[in-house]
Amino acid sequence: MSQHATSDPFQHDPSRPESPQDAPGPGTPAANPEPPAPAAAPSSADIRRWRQYLADERAEAAVYRDLAQNRTGEERDILLALADAEGRHEAHWLQLLGEHAGRPRPASLRSQLLGFLARHFGSVFVLALAQRAESRSPYANDPSATPAMVADEQIHEEVVRGLATRGRNRLAGTFRAAVFGANDGLVSNLSLVMGMAASGVGSSVVLLSGVAGLLAGALSMGAGEFISVRSQRELLAATRPTQITLAAAPSLDIEHNELLLVYLARGMSREAAEHRVAERMGLLDCDCDPSLSLQPDVPESHDEHEAVGTAWSAAASSFCFFASGAIVPILPFVLGMTGIAALVVSAVLVGIALLFTGGVVGLLSGTSPTTRGLRQLAIGMGAAAVTYLLGLAFGAVVA
Repeated sequence: MSQHATSDPFQHDPSRPESPQDAPGPGTPAANPEPPAPAAAPSSADIRRWRQYLADERAEAAVYRDLAQNRTGEERDILLALADAEGRHEAHWLQLLGEHAGRPRPASLRSQLLGFLARHFGSVFVLALAQRAESRSPYANDPSATPAMVADEQIHEEVVRGLATRGRNRLAGTFRAAVFGANDGLVSNLSLVMGMAASGVGSSVVLLSGVAGLLAGALSMGAGEFISVRSQRELLAATRPTQITLAAAPSLDIEHNELLLVYLARGMSREAAEHRVAERMGLLDCDCDPSLSLQPDVPESHDEHEAVGTAWSAAASSFCFFASGAIVPILPFVLGMTGIAALVVSAVLVGIALLFTGGVVGLLSGTSPTTRGLRQLAIGMGAAAVTYLLGLAFGAVVA
């Protein structure tokens, strides 16, 4: 054998470009693998933002746990599951922050307010606020949040919306009367006071007109709400099926009976109606189809018209809230103020009250309280301005 080795044709020549056959296979590690590039250090803005997210997630988890303390059964389990989900988000920000987590920082004012309300009240207002907070999550526009976290926040909004539904239903009838009553009192009596003052009558006449408007409006609102709700409940109750089918079925003629017509009129298919007739006649006891099985007509255990409210509660709410709203425009005159100063103070007080009632409606509906408050303010001030101009015109004509 020669002492001089010949050149190896398969030896890699650095001067020759590597062909695809020379490249390592997919399962072959590279001869000199390059170390992975180190992750870029987070900026100070990233750290501040992540720490705020971390504080808010902790606060929101505490809100759901506080709400769960006042709930039982499935609703409690749902709230605790929401708290656990916020805990997973908390772990994500902790992992990103690492050594930059630092001391816990306070949550945002919105989260702190939610926590205070949840600890001391735990009402549908808190759920409405939580629903709005979930809908305004910044994760969708933050690349540091995972797609799963973005989806979680979207689902959380729907979960909280569902939890708040029953509370909204219970409040719907009475709350509707209360809000309408307060707004009607504020706007109508402010308009009355502005119109009377613009006509040139004395402050004592303006005050007496405001008191008369308060009493007449409150009584009218209370009576009208009572009649309205009572009539609505009677109309709804008249549509509910009675139990006559159970009492009359044994005496019906099997060959010619109109029980089938009863169930067809209630919207059942002919097959289901014929099956129910056979059940009522005692010809069938059960069926493999649960939708057609024996289901006695029993009264509902809950109030199916709870969203309408009761007539007395609606009337009382309407009366009291109209009166509470109508007294605001005349407060400056009651305290002895006169002239333009009294009108300005009256308009300012009513404006604050309209912003508040509009904001409450916005909170309960899960929408922007600012938008709803400004809408109420614009409507109320617009009506008062029109009445003031009409009072000026009327006063000029009479003069």
